[in-house]
Amino acid sequence: MKYMQMALKLAQRGIGSVEPNPAVGAIIVKSNQIIGKGWHKRFGGGHAEINALADCKKLAVNPQGATMYVTLEPCCHSGKTAPCTDAIIAAKLAKVVVATIDPSEHAHGAGLEQLRNAGIDVQVGLCEKEARLLNAPFIKFATTGKCWVILKWAQSLDGKLSYPEGNEKRWISGEQSRKDVHKLRRRVQGILVGINTVIADDPLLTARPVRSVQRSSASLPEGLTSNGARPSRDKKAVRVVLDSHLRIPLSCRLLATAKKVPVLIVTSEEAVQTNPNKQEKIAQKGAELLTVPATQGRADLCFLLGELSRRGIAQLLVEGGPTVITEFLRQRLADEICVYIAPRILGGSGGIGISRSVAELAEAVGLHYVDIKRFGGDVRITGFSKKAIDGISVIEG
Repeated sequence: MKYMQMALKLAQRGIGSVEPNPAVGAIIVKSNQIIGKGWHKRFGGGHAEINALADCKKLAVNPQGATMYVTLEPCCHSGKTAPCTDAIIAAKLAKVVVATIDPSEHAHGAGLEQLRNAGIDVQVGLCEKEARLLNAPFIKFATTGKCWVILKWAQSLDGKLSYPEGNEKRWISGEQSRKDVHKLRRRVQGILVGINTVIADDPLLTARPVRSVQRSSASLPEGLTSNGARPSRDKKAVRVVLDSHLRIPLSCRLLATAKKVPVLIVTSEEAVQTNPNKQEKIAQKGAELLTVPATQGRADLCFLLGELSRRGIAQLLVEGGPTVITEFLRQRLADEICVYIAPRILGGSGGIGISRSVAELAEAVGLHYVDIKRFGGDVRITGFSKKAIDGISVIEG
């Protein structure tokens, strides 16, 4: 079990660089000694199994007869890289221990069957729960075709999400928390906000790139980040704005950068018909308008999520204000919740609070597999919804 747990820790190092691919780690063991380690470092790059075999070669150790521990079923199809099963068979490994199968249509046990047909002993299920939790967004999208929805917000101790309008202070959370948010943004293919956030904050909604490590005699090669991954320059999350009445300012930074980073404005047919000139100006700036059905003046979120999923958005980060967040909670559309709590009480000097909005919820929302971390003075609490846990077939306990 210890080798699979080591492989899972390696896999975590790829999160934020490999998406929408899964994070995978691999360990190769021979005569009770680790002879190779690898993980999927970046989207389009070598898979964990290939990197682990390359590590054996680097160490001048023959992997023939060894055992590989890998967190996800090795691929047997050609995509951006050659099949991992071919490399494993060519290396003459004796045994492959897999945490969980790849539920994708092109895999789903086919890789395991190919290895077995080559005479390799294959075992499945070691640390399966941990492996499925690690790649919960990937598993959901592969099995249902629906995107994984992450709700994120920062708040004060008394539940305020912002300072009042006109206050010079913009951020509730600290700098370390904000850096962590950019890591979260690098995971996703879409970032969603409401129009009120755009009007109030004029955000860019882009993921700040990982800073390159300064080179030294012992440093990593040019271009590698501290986790060993090359920053992905072609992954740009679509920025989605809920704007039922087409109120988006033409001078906002989202529209100013729409030709470089995609912008999708979700609005109503009525708004488009009554604002033909603005529709044309938005299109000229490079943004796309998407009309969706409305319920009580608000966009049909289920319809929208279906459309975003069809566009290949496997993970969606919702960074809206209290109204947007509450609506996702009320309709139980969230798979994962991430809350940054700052050690301050704003009281009457604060803006709208989450507590006032969530009072609309008919039932409590519980989190499962909760993780708590500190970022300076802030505390980050993350967890999965029960719907998410049920969807990836993980049994608690």
